[in-house]
Amino acid sequence: MKDKFLPVDVKKLGDLSGNLYKSLVIVGKRANQITTDVKEELTQKLAEFAPAYDNLEEVMENKEQIEISRFYERKPKATQVSLEQFLDEDVYFKDPHENTL
Repeated sequence: MKDKFLPVDVKKLGDLSGNLYKSLVIVGKRANQITTDVKEELTQKLAEFAPAYDNLEEVMENKEQIEISRFYERKPKATQVSLEQFLDEDVYFKDPHENTL
């Protein structure tokens, strides 16, 4: 990952799709996809630690579960990842309103 505080070339961002606002929508939708994927992955990993019973008094801290949660907290934000993917032209997008004749 690149440094998260580097400025973004707004001209390049707009030129990649032909419109800055279209580019921002594409980046936002990709960020939502990434967030959904990461959330599903985390839920699956944490489900392994779910107790078969539902008693709050018997819930204990699980170091492995805490480490998994910390790992996902340290990951770069979905918006940062999607923006970098878009600028590197690793995101496929198609405008459904454009004529394809």
